[in-house]
Amino acid sequence: MSNIIYNNRNMYTSKEILQEINKYIDELQFERDPQNLYAPIRYVLEKGGKRMRCILMTMAYNMYKDDIVTIFPKAAGLETYHNFTLLHDDLMDKADMRRGKPTVHKKWNDNAAILSGDAMIILAYQLICKGDATNHSKIIDTFSEIALGVCEGQQYDIDFESRDDVTIPEYMEMIRLKTSVLLGGAVKIGALAAGATEDDANSLYSFGEKIGLAFQLQDDLLDVYGDPKVFGKKIGGDILCNKKTFMLLSAYQHSNDTQKSELEKWVAATDFDPEEKISAVKAIYDAVGIKEICLAKINELYDEGMQSLDKVDVVPERKECLRGYVKELMQRDK
Repeated sequence: MSNIIYNNRNMYTSKEILQEINKYIDELQFERDPQNLYAPIRYVLEKGGKRMRCILMTMAYNMYKDDIVTIFPKAAGLETYHNFTLLHDDLMDKADMRRGKPTVHKKWNDNAAILSGDAMIILAYQLICKGDATNHSKIIDTFSEIALGVCEGQQYDIDFESRDDVTIPEYMEMIRLKTSVLLGGAVKIGALAAGATEDDANSLYSFGEKIGLAFQLQDDLLDVYGDPKVFGKKIGGDILCNKKTFMLLSAYQHSNDTQKSELEKWVAATDFDPEEKISAVKAIYDAVGIKEICLAKINELYDEGMQSLDKVDVVPERKECLRGYVKELMQRDK
């Protein structure tokens, strides 16, 4: 199935894994009928992306075993589920584009997005169930729990849109469910499939969850302070749509009365110049040190994640690819 060649440590880099997992996913034909059900699924999976969850699962598996092709079905299953969530998110958000291409409900229609998304959940479970029976029931339980958690997180996100009293702990719980549990689940399933101990699997879950939280907060930060050429999208989108991010909620918490009134004015505004709004809200963020507050929280979560990785009972050399990949994701030099 694969032409991959082991390096001298039998450990794989993220680039090697990405190349092989892309090949594996491309070979998933989904040739059942009716084609109108499966064409949107192939379209979504062909659009690629970072395959971050696939890489994390494979690297966790590779900490214990060298035959990484064995974990590819489960990695592809998690990727299929993740893409299902994007398909339905795009429909709920009425988004027109995803990764530079029309979303499924724009290219086909709303019904196609709903039904093909439903089929993706079933396909994801089929893929997760493939392979040997090592820790099979624990893997299914883990996948089921994180899949349900993502739905819960999405509902919280929807609920927050109509609330003016969202707290920072509530926001952190929402992004934990909507984003981080999939990263934690990815590494936990990889470890379980390799026969890791329950302690190791739980430590890896904690590692993935904390890194996922740090990654999401970094995304919040980059939406305000990032370079559009590097970030890949225009800056200030969260500000324009009044998204209740860690940044905005922290600004409310740390602002004086005058600054809070100014924030509330911009959040309530329905007729405004986009650049003026971004500039005004960012000025308040600058004044109360929101960038530094957010960076401190990112660093705290990142360190907690790495401490959990340190607890995993394998030799340090077997952790280096995973550690290095996360540093790369977080744009870290240490």
